[in-house]
Amino acid sequence: VQLQASGGGLVQAGGSLRLSCASSGRTLTGYATGWFRQAPGKERELLGATIQSGASSYYPDSVKGRFTISRDNGKNTLYLNMTSLKPEDTAVYYCAADPKFYNVMVVDPEFWGQGTQVTVSS
Repeated sequence: VQLQASGGGLVQAGGSLRLSCASSGRTLTGYATGWFRQAPGKERELLGATIQSGASSYYPDSVKGRFTISRDNGKNTLYLNMTSLKPEDTAVYYCAADPKFYNVMVVDPEFWGQGTQVTVSS
């Protein structure tokens, strides 16, 4: 699975942004997927994850209600919709996939996109 993340950019605080993650080589069907971010000097943070079918998702409290993951299995694309963005959301955002949901949630997904920069100005 090769993942290509896109959609990052500069947005004002309070604004919204949608990131995309296109899969090439293999369909996303059968893979659990997730979005992560990493800010300078900080640890990587899980933003949300979906099970293999995409029918159920997990979000940490830090982004629950603001970030939403969706999948279009027909287009082999994963999305991260972000609203009410804050300057502290500034980071490089990564998409990831793994055959096992546990690996996305806890361990380390096998497949990663290259990252896309999101900068939120105050």
